[in-house]
Amino acid sequence: MFLTIPTLMTWTRIVAIPLIVGVFYLNLAPTERNLIATVMFVVFAATDWLDGFLARKLNQTSSFGAFLDPVADKFLVCASLLVLVHLQRADVFVALIIIGREIAISALREWMALIGATKSVAVHMLGKVKTTVQMIAIPFLLFDGVLFGVINTHVWGTWLIWISAILTVWSMIYYLQKAIPEIRARAK
Repeated sequence: MFLTIPTLMTWTRIVAIPLIVGVFYLNLAPTERNLIATVMFVVFAATDWLDGFLARKLNQTSSFGAFLDPVADKFLVCASLLVLVHLQRADVFVALIIIGREIAISALREWMALIGATKSVAVHMLGKVKTTVQMIAIPFLLFDGVLFGVINTHVWGTWLIWISAILTVWSMIYYLQKAIPEIRARAK
């Protein structure tokens, strides 16, 4: 199941990272770079939904795909946040919150898997909402302009990325609360 259509789509999110970063080194007008990076992010981020749909539809789900999918998402989000911090479109504090949470929860999930308690840290709706808000905020901040003549994407993106940071902390607390009983039970 290493080279199924859904898994290949997941790999594209990882391959997209240097492509999106590289756009900002092209000799183009800033608005063109912003537009290209935004379109690329949206297209590659959409593969997250599509690869899951195809895996179920084509009966090509696998343990490797289940592992790679969230890793690809985290790489794409973290790399994009670092680009946004570099471009001074996102606060470094927001990036630290989001990236730190991703590392902490990934480590928690790995440890919970080792002790056989993965269900206590299974993906929750709060985590999905956080991801959705991030996936809207990031392209808004990459675009960094006025959309349809009325939407200031920098302003909206800034608000959304801060809301995402709040949801990030909230979801981390939720997962930690779910894991604590298992941790205490194993610590005895």
